[in-house]
Amino acid sequence: MYIERTLGPFLGKASAQFPVMLVGGPRQVGKTTILQYLSQGNRTYVTLDDPTLAALARDEPALFLQRFEPPVLIDEIQYAPELLPHIKMRVDRARKPGLYWLTGSQQFQLMKGVSESLAGRVGIVNLLGLSLKELQGKAAAATPFLPTAAELHKRLKASAPLSLQDVYRIIWRGAFPAIALDDAMDRDLFYSSYVQTYLQRDVRDLANVGDESAFLKFLRATAARTGQLLNMSDVARDAGIAVTTAKRWLSILEASGIIYLLEPYHSNATKRLVKAPKLYFLDTGLCAYLTEWSSAKTLEAGAMSGAILETFIFTEILKSYWHNGKRAPLYYYRDKDKKEIDLLIVRDETIYPLEFKKTAAPGKDSLRQFKTLGQLRKPIAEGGVICLAETLLPLAKDLNAIPVGLL
Repeated sequence: MYIERTLGPFLGKASAQFPVMLVGGPRQVGKTTILQYLSQGNRTYVTLDDPTLAALARDEPALFLQRFEPPVLIDEIQYAPELLPHIKMRVDRARKPGLYWLTGSQQFQLMKGVSESLAGRVGIVNLLGLSLKELQGKAAAATPFLPTAAELHKRLKASAPLSLQDVYRIIWRGAFPAIALDDAMDRDLFYSSYVQTYLQRDVRDLANVGDESAFLKFLRATAARTGQLLNMSDVARDAGIAVTTAKRWLSILEASGIIYLLEPYHSNATKRLVKAPKLYFLDTGLCAYLTEWSSAKTLEAGAMSGAILETFIFTEILKSYWHNGKRAPLYYYRDKDKKEIDLLIVRDETIYPLEFKKTAAPGKDSLRQFKTLGQLRKPIAEGGVICLAETLLPLAKDLNAIPVGLL
């Protein structure tokens, strides 16, 4: 059974505009599924996960492209970046849109090849796991999130209420389609296999990981810090590795769609803001598995309860932009006085501030840090607190308590 994805209509537009379309994102989020569904059987499919085909693509790229004529879908293009210059030559001759659809689950080296070979010829989009709206069968309602009154009331009509137990069950199982859509699938077995496959296929080739136990410690140390400011020295110390190694491994996790580094907001008006990014795991189920929470109930009651909820809220907002083919204009705020705001959505030089709280009844004290935004000398628009409230409630002028279910 195919689950409608928010990204589907945008992919159709991108393919009609560009000769090459690249869908990036971590493994197992449904990149191949959505493209095969959209192709309706009218496109040759070839995967470079097949070692024989990958070797042919690397050694004889011209012959490979003769064998697999467009329209074609080439899966896991990162295994044969040698194809990219030859794809460029072919699309320059043909001058037609929609010739090549590509997927890539590791952009560490891939993006350099794409930018050099296919500049101006490729539409690049990112796909993550299922969003809350996609899980609820309302993919079309998942517009880019903005906490305006009009947008929130539109979402209110298209949303179902979520209990505390519902929220943490979704968080604990995660958003990979295979696990999110099949309650019978063993969650620990799925993530155990995912981590082992990821180690063997993607990371070892890139990072020359000689000590798999050290890398697993690094993964767990990273997962334990989701929703926190990144301190590379602390991560390296907990994993028992050098800081330079931690930086290299972290860049590979980021390029592979496992983590996201949220940058702080800067403006010319102030220089008293911190520069370290905040780290977020892009799948809460994988994060909860790596930090060894055995059930949704223990996760909700445990020490990571707030951080994992913040991670879930952030990734849902990120998906709302990426799955509509949009750049995510997302930042956080923190100054030297440690005044922090969880998220700033910046659109047209206007700032929409948001706090994330694990509470069903946020008070006005949840908004006290918003006053510090005045020093940025930018227009401050509607915002609020995304929380576990049962319904949309006003907290102050242009500031609301926003239920998680509206994401």
